[in-house]
Amino acid sequence: MKPFTQADLMSLEQYAEQRPTFRQRVLEHKKPRRVDIGPNFTLYFEDRLTVQYQIQEMLRIEKVIEAAGIEDELAAYNPLLPNGNNLKCTAMFEFTEVDERRRKLADLRGVEDRVWLQVEGFDRVFAIANEDLKRSNDDKTSAIHFMRFELNDEMIQSLASGSGMAMGVNHDLYRHSVNLSRQNLDALLADLETGSTAKA
Repeated sequence: MKPFTQADLMSLEQYAEQRPTFRQRVLEHKKPRRVDIGPNFTLYFEDRLTVQYQIQEMLRIEKVIEAAGIEDELAAYNPLLPNGNNLKCTAMFEFTEVDERRRKLADLRGVEDRVWLQVEGFDRVFAIANEDLKRSNDDKTSAIHFMRFELNDEMIQSLASGSGMAMGVNHDLYRHSVNLSRQNLDALLADLETGSTAKA
C-alpha cells in the first residue's frame, strides 16, 4: 500500500468536522479485521483506512500542525501498512484485573514470537514482531505488539481461490487457535496482491 504523505491527510479543522462520520466508518471497517485468539489475545489487522485513522487521531490529540511534527507521525505509522505480500497487525493482551495482568505478562515472556498463521495446506508462518523496538524484557512481555506475517505467492493464491486460514499462539502458557471466518478472510485478502490486483 502506498505510504501516506501530508497531502493525504485532513487538516485539524477538516478532521474535526468529519470525525464523527469518519470514526463510525472506521469502526465498521475494523470489525472483520479483528481476530480473537483465546480469551485474552486479539489481533487488529491494519490497512490504509485504519492507519489513517490512527494518524489523524494522534495529530488531533497532540494538536500537531507543524510539517515536521506531521512527518514524525507519518514515519511512525506508515510502517504499519501491508505491502501486498504480508499482513500487519497490532496485537493486544487484555486482562480485567491489574494483578492478573501483571502476573500473566510476566508468565508470557516471548509469546510474541509464538504467534502464527497457517493457510490451509501450507506450513505455519510465525509473526515477525516489534521491528521498531523491543517490547519484552527478562521480566515480562508487553500488552501490545506490532506484528508482520510474510506470505508467499502460493499461499496468497490459495487464499484467493477460497482456502481457509487459521491463526494461533503456541506458547506453553497460552495455547489457542481459531479458524478465520469468511468475513475475516475477505477483509484480509484486500491487503494482499493476488495477481489479479495491483499494489495500492
